[in-house]
Amino acid sequence: MQVQVHTNHVVHHGETLVSHVEDVVTAAMARFNGQLTRVEVHLSDVNTHAPGTKDKRCVMEARPSGHQPIAVSHEAGTWEEAIARATEKLESSLDRLTGRLGHRKGNTSFGGDQEI
Repeated sequence: MQVQVHTNHVVHHGETLVSHVEDVVTAAMARFNGQLTRVEVHLSDVNTHAPGTKDKRCVMEARPSGHQPIAVSHEAGTWEEAIARATEKLESSLDRLTGRLGHRKGNTSFGGDQEI
C-alpha cells in the first residue's frame, strides 16, 4: 500500500509532518494491507488569514482494490488531531465496506479473490 501526502501552498509540511502522516496511516491501515492500492492524504490550512480553532483540514482517500475510492475529511485546531480523526473515519468506512461485502451473498470479496 502506498501513502501519498499532498499539501496546499500554505502548509509548511517538512519531513516531520509527512513522516508522522505516513506512520499513522500505515499503522492504522495495516489490517487492510493487500486490499488497498494507496491512500492519498491532502492537508490544507483552510483559514490562513483569520485565527480559528478548526483551520487544519485533513482529507484522506483510500483506493480499495476493485472498488470506488472512499474519501473522508476532518477539520481541527492541530494537524495531529485532524490526521488522527480522519484516520479513524477512514478505518470506520473501510470496516463498513468490508462488513457489507462479507455479508452479501454473491459479492466478490474486498481483496478481489480472497475470502473475508
